Amino acid sequence: MVDYHAANNQSSGGGVQIYMEQENDWDRDLLLDPAWEKQQRKTFTAWCNSHLRKSGTQIENIEEDFRDGLKLMLLLETISGERLPKPERGKMRVHKINNVNKALDFIASKGVKLVSIGAEEIVDGNAKMTLGMIWTIILRFAIQDISVEETSAKEGLLLWCQRKTAPYKNVNVQNFHISWKDGLAFNALIHRHRPDLIDYDSLRKDDPVTNLNNAFEVAEKHLDIPKMLDAEDIVGTLRPDEKAIMTYVSCFYHAFSGAQKAETAANRICKVLAVNQENEQMMEDYEKLASELLEWIRRTIPWLENRTQEKTVNDMQAKQEDFRDYRCVHKPPKVQEKCQLEISFNTLQTKLRLSNRPAFMPSEGRMVSDINGAWHTLEGAEKGYEEWILSEIRRLERLEHLAEKFHQKAAIHESWTDGKEAMLTQKDYETSTLSEVKALLRKHEAFESDLAAHQDRVEQIAAIAQELNELDYYDSASVNARCQKICDQWDTLGAFTQSRKESLERTEKQLESIDELYLEYAKRAAPFNNWMEGAMEDLQDMFIVHNIEEIQGLITAHEQFKSTLAEANKEREAIQAIQAEVQKIAQSNGIKLSGANPYTTITPQSIDSKWEKAMDMVPLRDTALQDELNKQNSNDTLRAKFATQANTVGAYIQAKMEEIGRISIEMNGTLEDQLTSLKEYQKTIMSYMPEINTLEGYHQLIQEALIFDNQYTSYTMEHLRVGWEQLLTTIARTINEVENQILTRDAKGISQEQLYEYRASFNHFDKDHSGTLMAEEFKACLISLGYDVENNKQGDSEFARIMGIVDPNGSGAVTFQAFIDFMSRETTDTDTADQVIASFKILAADKTFITAEELRRELPPDQAEYCIARMAPYTGADAVPGALDYMSFSTALYGESDL
Repeated sequence: MVDYHAANNQSSGGGVQIYMEQENDWDRDLLLDPAWEKQQRKTFTAWCNSHLRKSGTQIENIEEDFRDGLKLMLLLETISGERLPKPERGKMRVHKINNVNKALDFIASKGVKLVSIGAEEIVDGNAKMTLGMIWTIILRFAIQDISVEETSAKEGLLLWCQRKTAPYKNVNVQNFHISWKDGLAFNALIHRHRPDLIDYDSLRKDDPVTNLNNAFEVAEKHLDIPKMLDAEDIVGTLRPDEKAIMTYVSCFYHAFSGAQKAETAANRICKVLAVNQENEQMMEDYEKLASELLEWIRRTIPWLENRTQEKTVNDMQAKQEDFRDYRCVHKPPKVQEKCQLEISFNTLQTKLRLSNRPAFMPSEGRMVSDINGAWHTLEGAEKGYEEWILSEIRRLERLEHLAEKFHQKAAIHESWTDGKEAMLTQKDYETSTLSEVKALLRKHEAFESDLAAHQDRVEQIAAIAQELNELDYYDSASVNARCQKICDQWDTLGAFTQSRKESLERTEKQLESIDELYLEYAKRAAPFNNWMEGAMEDLQDMFIVHNIEEIQGLITAHEQFKSTLAEANKEREAIQAIQAEVQKIAQSNGIKLSGANPYTTITPQSIDSKWEKAMDMVPLRDTALQDELNKQNSNDTLRAKFATQANTVGAYIQAKMEEIGRISIEMNGTLEDQLTSLKEYQKTIMSYMPEINTLEGYHQLIQEALIFDNQYTSYTMEHLRVGWEQLLTTIARTINEVENQILTRDAKGISQEQLYEYRASFNHFDKDHSGTLMAEEFKACLISLGYDVENNKQGDSEFARIMGIVDPNGSGAVTFQAFIDFMSRETTDTDTADQVIASFKILAADKTFITAEELRRELPPDQAEYCIARMAPYTGADAVPGALDYMSFSTALYGESDL
């Protein structure tokens, strides 16, 4: 006998495969197991008839009815949909052999090698060879194209069965023989796809015949799968025939393949909708956080712009404490929220870009730039508020000092003027002797000298009152009233003094006797007394200084004052000597003194008393000045501590800012390693926070000590706070960039090696380490990666197209993220609106619309309701009640530009 297939292999070349050689286990020298042969006859006959019925015929005996080759050729035409050569209608053996050979030629043309099967055996009615040929046809046309998760044919069909029956109890499909004997696997396959046809829970594992008959009858009646086996044949065999079972099961696979397509389409839609739902949630979170942050800024700025003045330093210091609490407690969480808002916005835009969605555009006024603008306004208001508080504290401190000084001088002056009007208006000189009148005149002259000495004090009181008015002192009204009263009284005293002087001078001609010593005493005692009062006033004078130089100036002035005390003491002794001389003359001449010195009220006792008081005040003044010097030395030490810490922190922040700039360019290792390193680096930076807190503590002590300048450092606390916040924000942004690169890599399928190559190329041409490439640098980078963008017409056109993608705003600079997005877009593929529309079309059974019932049947409940809520009603001519427009919905998912 001629080996038909050996000759056919010479014509088909190496491309012909031996299809499923492990299944071609017929041997012309061996007999099939009788039970298996019976099962194969039934199964293969039923399978052939399921296809021949489409052509209006069938077979009764599988080895007899295919002997002339006519029905065999018809079977092949039916299952392949192709035309075979015209058959020979003769009854001779050669005609039959030729027809069978035409059928075998067609099978061989499909890449199938029929081992040891020749036309003669088929024509002779060889049952074993005929069954082997039909099995080969079944394998090629019913099983070969089955593919599940990159497995095909038998393995794919077995995997499909295992997946579909996995949820069912008492079903464990491991093969195509004994796993099917109890009939539950057949019922499970039907119930998985058509639960309305099978009451699976009513089936019992110990009743296989009932189970098998139920599955076969339901399949024949409702699924158009002919009954290919008898339940008794399967149950009565120790090991059912594998080929018969595979043939039967393949019919179930093809019957349910449409449902498989719908499931795949539903999975694609679920994936797309899940991405969209997650993105929408991130958009809602961004809008909420942005609104809350902007609202907080809106509420805070009016508080910072409030310039309501307080009356006392304590009240303003309370405001300063409130501001410090705002800075240390309320603002830091908002700084974190602002940083998180920027990170969330960048991550959302990256996810939208990776999923081929339109970029997210926040609501009006909630852009990151809007928030940064509001934040800038907030920080400007903070700076202005802090400067205002400090200036107000200085102003109120000055006001309190001036007010205390005003009241002190006013009290001294009022004490001096007490009784002066009565003294100036009395008529004592009318009844006095000549000597008494002369004494009164001299006394009046001394009073005038005293009055002139007090003129400076009155002018000082008026000047202080004027300054208090100019500085807007809250109690200016009472100050003005008191000052006006003093000035009016001073004018009255002047008028009374002039009037009394004139009266005394008129009577002076009648007065001759005068005590020169009393007069000299009075003249010298009055200024000395005034000097002592002035000295005591200066020794009690309050002072306020802000640095060592000012207190040293006061100490120098005080030392100069002490150097004059010896000369003053000599003057005091001289004045006391005059009084002693009066007593001596009176005693020596027997003169009886009438009482006090008629020319002055200043007694020797009062001079000595004031001198002793003044001398007691000197050491007290020494102590006060020394205490203030110690305080200023302490303040200077505090300045030095703050400056040392500030200079250290400032240098640290500057170094770390430069270092993070280098790290972001020079990072090596996987993105995950880079991310881990950056987070460890972030922890290292955060571990420096105690140094910042130490500096804040020094700053608080400086403010409490009312220190307003520091010559030891150029850093301010505000400057360092801004630098620290920028450092933390820069690290967070760098981490976010790496996380976005990981998202890009995972979503686009870019390998780690590709990312290394892109990063190395980008860094190579980023000569200035700015993190961006200018146009010429970017062109050189593209050329290094193999892009044809040389300086010619075609290259310039291609480069202009690429620049339009990576630099849509025309800034002339390309960021690394834009570069990565372009390269990932060039090398990967993403879901498109057309793919989603095609998936919906499958679920809708090729209709141009879909119904809510179909969505709820094919999709998970939450995603089905998501689609129903967002799909517009379909308005086409073929619309039915409840029809939904899935095309416009898919378009909206990706934006108009995708269609």
